[in-house]
Amino acid sequence: MDYISPKEAALKGKRWPKDIIAAGPRHTVGLKSDGTVVAAGDNKYGQCDVSGWRDMVAVAAGNVHMATNTGNAHTIGLKSDGTVTAVGWNKHDQCDVSGWRDIVAVAAGWRRTVGLKSDGTAVAVGRNNEGQCKVSGWRDMVAVAAGDWHTVGLKSDGTVTSVGNNRYGQCKVSGWRDIVAAAAGYLHTVGLKSDGTVAAVGLNKHDQCDVSGWHGIVAIAAGSHHTIGLKSDGTVAAVGWNEHGQCNVSGWRDIVAIAVGCAHTLGLKSDGTMVAVGDNEYGQCNVSAWRGIQPPGN
Repeated sequence: MDYISPKEAALKGKRWPKDIIAAGPRHTVGLKSDGTVVAAGDNKYGQCDVSGWRDMVAVAAGNVHMATNTGNAHTIGLKSDGTVTAVGWNKHDQCDVSGWRDIVAVAAGWRRTVGLKSDGTAVAVGRNNEGQCKVSGWRDMVAVAAGDWHTVGLKSDGTVTSVGNNRYGQCKVSGWRDIVAAAAGYLHTVGLKSDGTVAAVGLNKHDQCDVSGWHGIVAIAAGSHHTIGLKSDGTVAAVGWNEHGQCNVSGWRDIVAIAVGCAHTLGLKSDGTMVAVGDNEYGQCNVSAWRGIQPPGN
């Protein structure tokens, strides 16, 4: 799998390698080219029980802030027919997605799941104490992202909307323009602009929002307290909390996709293999033996 930019992928009728790797608080998920899924890490709630999954086109993993990390994670799989499946912790009904149809993208946050429908509307299930599931009125959406307590939607005109907890200004995205991708962390939100620069709002205690100097970025990901950017040359930038080495990505090369958990960072290489750094207490970084992690159909 050669490196290909999002624009090049669209022109060639291919799926850009997005949403084929995902990271939860203590587990990692990968989508293989044959539509099957692999997982590593903590499986206390069955969040890694994906060996029977088939015909998948995207994956997502529910995350949680490190301070409240009790392993209560879930994993979401989007099937080629637009239906969705889920495994893992379901106390807040975040896995109750069996009735969803016409879904084209999925996101998983803390105790909830969000789906983007083919008509540009959105659906959500799970914890809604802060209004983070109030997406029924959204229209013209092209992407969704889920943080711990807030949900972000990217519109077709490049603007962004957000619902949920806004204590640190993580939902103050109404002024953003020309956005092509969005990511949501614990209490911060990141937006990738069409010119390859990046914007960020929200809690910046660990400098996770210090992305104003980034250029040439083609993908973004947000963890609990760190932010990752994939550059057009296949290298990776990182800012934020680095207690577990989750920002030690300066030596990475030939990366085509990124994902982050609470305190670990994942990179997919152009040959379909993976690299990982950060917290590995539960084996969530044990992905070096994985092969064939590629977009189905590419």
